[in-house]
Amino acid sequence: MTEQPWSYRSTSGHLAGAVLAGYKVEATDGSIGKVDKHSDVVDDAYLVVDTGVWIFGKEVLLPAGLVSRIDAEERKIYVDASREQVKKSPEFHREPHLGDATYRQHLGLYYGPGGPLA
Repeated sequence: MTEQPWSYRSTSGHLAGAVLAGYKVEATDGSIGKVDKHSDVVDDAYLVVDTGVWIFGKEVLLPAGLVSRIDAEERKIYVDASREQVKKSPEFHREPHLGDATYRQHLGLYYGPGGPLA
């Protein structure tokens, strides 16, 4: 992941204002679900991914810095994390966590430099 976990990489192919809801999300080793919600806010960009039956219907929050590539034709987003790394990420609950700076910091540390993905 980049030094800025809450911003899209300039090489990801992300276009500000693009609607990503419904895009499939691919980890380095397979599918993890579909985008349910996303944010393009500078320094606060993220994807909320509905994992479906893979993790029993849970959602995960992925910092935009994990996005390595967006394929608009195939409607797929590729992230630099394995399925297991996503599965073991800090538990996400939409209501309390979307606006929680402490949770975001914890998640940024998990996925950022020095975390288990480094």
